[in-house]
Amino acid sequence: MTATPTSTDPTMEAIGKAVAEGRAGDVAAARQELLDLWSAIGITGDALHRCTLAHYLADLHEDPAQALTWDVRALDAADAVTDQRVRQHHAGLRIAGFYPSLHVNLADNYRRLGSFEAATEHIDAAREHAPDLPQGLYGDLLRAAIEEIAEAIGRRDTAKRASAPGPSATS
Repeated sequence: MTATPTSTDPTMEAIGKAVAEGRAGDVAAARQELLDLWSAIGITGDALHRCTLAHYLADLHEDPAQALTWDVRALDAADAVTDQRVRQHHAGLRIAGFYPSLHVNLADNYRRLGSFEAATEHIDAAREHAPDLPQGLYGDLLRAAIEEIAEAIGRRDTAKRASAPGPSATS
């Protein structure tokens, strides 16, 4: 879900700033900034803002149950986003391209919680949407994650993947 924007959107810029802060190691501050933005956007606010924010906020939670809450919100918001709205942010994006990542995250959370049936449903949905992934590094990364998570589901493995996004255990 990364791309160069076509127009200035202060909310998307604030989300990006908080995400960068979290990736730089200040997970608590990033979480708080995103939570503050979530309150400002509101549950009926711009669906692209809600989807993007919830998607990234989920990655800032080590606990898979907390991450799951935000990943469900991201998927729910994605269902309300139109291609027109996505293209207002970036001309090369389509909402269909969001779904593989959203379903991968849900599958991984359910797997970590030991809910393998739900994990399987979402990994199957991620595979179904995989043709919508772009070619290149981002698409390759997600296609690899789909297979890695599917294998972990098959093994009934609930351990956090080394390649999973999110804070380290010490964050």
